[in-house]
Amino acid sequence: MRQPDRILRMNTVLDRTGLSKSTLYRKMRAGTFPPKIRISITGTGWRESDIDRWVANPTAWGRRNEFDFDD
Repeated sequence: MRQPDRILRMNTVLDRTGLSKSTLYRKMRAGTFPPKIRISITGTGWRESDIDRWVANPTAWGRRNEFDFDD
Protein backbone atom coordinates (compact mmCIF):
# COMPACT_ATOMS: atom_id res chain seq x y z
CA MET A 1 0.00 0.00 0.00
CA ARG A 2 1.30 3.42 -0.92
CA GLN A 3 1.99 5.88 1.91
CA PRO A 4 0.36 9.32 1.70
CA ASP A 5 2.62 12.27 0.98
CA ARG A 6 3.94 14.23 3.91
CA ILE A 7 3.86 18.00 3.65
CA LEU A 8 7.24 19.62 4.20
CA ARG A 9 7.61 23.14 5.52
CA MET A 10 10.15 25.74 4.34
CA ASN A 11 13.03 24.94 6.73
CA THR A 12 12.88 21.23 5.92
CA VAL A 13 12.83 21.92 2.18
CA LEU A 14 15.81 24.28 2.49
CA ASP A 15 17.73 21.64 4.49
CA ARG A 16 16.98 18.86 2.01
CA THR A 17 17.77 20.87 -1.10
CA GLY A 18 20.66 23.01 0.10
CA LEU A 19 19.08 26.03 -1.57
CA SER A 20 18.69 29.48 -0.09
CA LYS A 21 15.19 30.88 0.26
CA SER A 22 15.72 33.40 -2.54
CA THR A 23 17.07 30.72 -4.90
CA LEU A 24 14.13 28.45 -4.10
CA TYR A 25 11.60 31.21 -4.95
CA ARG A 26 13.51 32.12 -8.12
CA LYS A 27 13.42 28.47 -9.26
CA MET A 28 9.68 28.27 -8.48
CA ARG A 29 9.02 31.35 -10.64
CA ALA A 30 11.09 29.81 -13.44
CA GLY A 31 9.13 26.55 -13.21
CA THR A 32 12.21 24.51 -12.27
CA PHE A 33 11.15 23.72 -8.69
CA PRO A 34 7.94 22.16 -7.35
CA PRO A 35 5.18 24.63 -6.49
CA LYS A 36 3.96 25.20 -2.94
CA ILE A 37 0.56 23.96 -1.85
CA ARG A 38 -1.73 25.72 0.60
CA ILE A 39 -2.30 23.74 3.81
CA SER A 40 -4.16 26.41 5.82
CA ILE A 41 -5.14 30.06 5.54
CA THR A 42 -1.59 31.24 6.17
CA GLY A 43 0.40 28.00 5.85
CA THR A 44 2.02 26.46 2.81
CA GLY A 45 4.28 23.51 2.18
CA TRP A 46 5.59 21.13 -0.44
CA ARG A 47 4.74 17.51 -1.16
CA GLU A 48 7.58 15.31 0.04
CA SER A 49 7.44 13.20 -3.12
CA ASP A 50 7.94 16.32 -5.29
CA ILE A 51 10.96 17.41 -3.24
CA ASP A 52 12.44 13.89 -3.30
CA ARG A 53 12.01 13.75 -7.09
CA TRP A 54 13.60 17.21 -7.47
CA VAL A 55 16.58 16.26 -5.26
CA ALA A 56 17.11 13.07 -7.28
CA ASN A 57 17.21 14.98 -10.60
CA PRO A 58 16.88 18.78 -10.37
CA THR A 59 17.42 19.45 -14.07
CA ALA A 60 14.51 17.24 -15.12
CA TRP A 61 11.84 19.07 -13.10
CA GLY A 62 11.21 21.89 -15.60
CA ARG A 63 11.08 19.52 -18.57
CA ARG A 64 8.10 17.46 -17.36
CA ASN A 65 4.98 17.51 -19.50
CA GLU A 66 1.54 15.93 -19.61
CA PHE A 67 3.01 12.67 -20.90
CA ASP A 68 5.19 12.11 -17.78
CA PHE A 69 3.36 9.83 -15.39
CA ASP A 70 4.30 8.58 -11.94
CA ASP A 71 3.29 5.11 -10.77
